[in-house]
Amino acid sequence: MKITIVGTAYPYRGGLAAFNERLAAQFQAEGHTVDIVTFTLQYPSFLFPGKTQFSEGEAPENLLISRKINSVNPLNWVRVGREIRAKQPDVVVFAYWMSFMAPCFGSIARVIKKDKSIKCIALVHNMLPHEPSVLDKILPPYFVGAMDEFVALSQSVVADIAKIDKHHKPKRFSPHPIYDHYGEKLTKEVAANLLGLPADCQYLLFFGFIRAYKGLDLLLDALADERLRQWNMKLIVAGEFYDDSKSYLEQIHQLGIADYVILKTDFIPDDEVNRYFSVADLIVQPYKSGTQSGVTQIAYHFEKPMLVTNVGGLPEIVPDGKVGYVVEPKSHFIADKLVEFFSTQSDFSAGLKKEKQKYAWEKMTAIILNDSK
Repeated sequence: MKITIVGTAYPYRGGLAAFNERLAAQFQAEGHTVDIVTFTLQYPSFLFPGKTQFSEGEAPENLLISRKINSVNPLNWVRVGREIRAKQPDVVVFAYWMSFMAPCFGSIARVIKKDKSIKCIALVHNMLPHEPSVLDKILPPYFVGAMDEFVALSQSVVADIAKIDKHHKPKRFSPHPIYDHYGEKLTKEVAANLLGLPADCQYLLFFGFIRAYKGLDLLLDALADERLRQWNMKLIVAGEFYDDSKSYLEQIHQLGIADYVILKTDFIPDDEVNRYFSVADLIVQPYKSGTQSGVTQIAYHFEKPMLVTNVGGLPEIVPDGKVGYVVEPKSHFIADKLVEFFSTQSDFSAGLKKEKQKYAWEKMTAIILNDSK
């Protein structure tokens, strides 16, 4: 088949770009012809909370990526839609993640769909944002109305789409596949040495960009629990602040836990991700809200147990007691499970090996292309 993916990709950085590139590589491996159409302007700079939107690494090999989309220029949307339509793809996959993109993606799709032979499929990471505003009620229906079908990465997102879609279009669930492109698992000793950390310590890992909904404040409160002082353990916070760092730094100081927190709060490049997951004993995602997370799929790749909160689609992906723990998003519940983990030294390796088999990329491509061949 001839497939176009519309969404973020190199030279933009981050998990969504990595996802789209890995998906394109999988389609190509299955014999399809694939290209990615990405942005010339993704966000106006005042809307982007990080230090830079752009990758410092090399472009992915063997992928056709063209920069065409200006997210705030309606005339550009018409032109891009016409260019994609002229290539006559069989399927256009819109990798959707936020309401800001609804006018842009919805408009491009409407131009493409003037050729009724082209199917537009929404691959939806989040239908409704973690931190909603009034625009999140107004904009998404425009995007939803332009799609033929939907594939969501969690059942909770399927439910969110159903609230908006009044025409009962096909909706399928495909869990986030494993991020398997971050290199091999290292020994703890090698990873610790590369990070400049002692190897004889036990490490919790909070990974990814830091925003309020991700609940780092809950984890810091839990870390202050005096029961945890009996173990030689520390928390690594690895990721860039997308919120003001001041409140977190003040919290660490007020709780008196500075000796137990290692801050690596720059963007973590792809070639260093394996160091953090290899050194970690437990991956902690104390989210206050959520749909699904790429962090869980990196953890599966490195076969690391997880502690997640009972929000959104996280419990769908992390079965409690098999690959880690699911707790309510309260600091004392998180602390209780941390104490249990360190005191029992539970071995989740068998469950992790078995569960990760569910999340192969070929399973996602098969679900996306269902009824589209």
